[in-house]
Amino acid sequence: MQTIAVIGAGAWGTALATTVRRAGRDTVLWAREPEVARQIAEEHENTAFLPGIALDPAIRATDDLEAAAREGEALLLAVPAQHLRETAARLGETLEAPRPLVICAKGIEVGSGRLMSEVVTETLPGWPVAVLSGPTFAAEVARGLPTAAALATKDANLGERLVAALGSRSFRPYLGDDPIGAQIGGAVKNVVAIACGIVAGRRLGENARAALITRGLAEIARLGAAKGARAETLRGLSGLGDLTLTCTGPASRNYSLGIALGEGRSKDEILGERRSVAEGVYSAEAVVALAHKLGVDMPISQAVDDVLNRDADIDAAIEGLLARPFRAEQA
Repeated sequence: MQTIAVIGAGAWGTALATTVRRAGRDTVLWAREPEVARQIAEEHENTAFLPGIALDPAIRATDDLEAAAREGEALLLAVPAQHLRETAARLGETLEAPRPLVICAKGIEVGSGRLMSEVVTETLPGWPVAVLSGPTFAAEVARGLPTAAALATKDANLGERLVAALGSRSFRPYLGDDPIGAQIGGAVKNVVAIACGIVAGRRLGENARAALITRGLAEIARLGAAKGARAETLRGLSGLGDLTLTCTGPASRNYSLGIALGEGRSKDEILGERRSVAEGVYSAEAVVALAHKLGVDMPISQAVDDVLNRDADIDAAIEGLLARPFRAEQA
């Protein structure tokens, strides 16, 4: 794989393009917005989504999806989770033959409850699929700071080729064969991060945040088990690793959104100031709907969904969690 196309030029897609280029591959980056593609091509910066980071001039940016997709021997799908189905459908109309797809979006589709791999295989049946997930702040990846991520696929040969194509001294992909587990961790951690941000915004202390991270991991494990994920996957980079980073790092869009909510600001006000997507805002509803469908108890996720989408009072939601009956930790 000498030429890799990154589909989506938000913060994460732009960071992935720097990673691909750092690994020595020819890199094409597709941006939905023509002005973003133009700036990357001409000024070698993406001030809209990843400001302050100089991009390798060899990264070729375009707003022509067909042109970008046709060049890529593999496609990294870094569009927001709720836009993945539309993008996959457009790729199916553009490309005559299947090629490897690496899902880099973290979320669950609202309405259908589908994981991102389920969206892709439903839209593009028969195309080879892998999932890239883990503790990866875009700005740090783009700067070349040491990062490890999970690359999960059922096709071992494809996985080895992708690791060779993407891996470098600063970006270390760890190969696994549990894409379901990699996606459950990546989707639910965003919801838990919003809860942790609310705790920080309400100044409820580090004990409370640690408790939320731990009990949030228990929710991830229960949903993962119901979907057929392996427990060891959820203890790894795409589960515990991603959860820890997103629930503690101020650069986390979901955590910082939760802080603002906890300080008393409204969701609409916060989102109105942002261009980048906080996936947990959308995933909360989808996670809770999927949990109900599978009969999985996820009280933290439910509380976040109530606050975000059902106008629940934050203090009442916190009190509801604290008033739950005592139970065995491993129950």
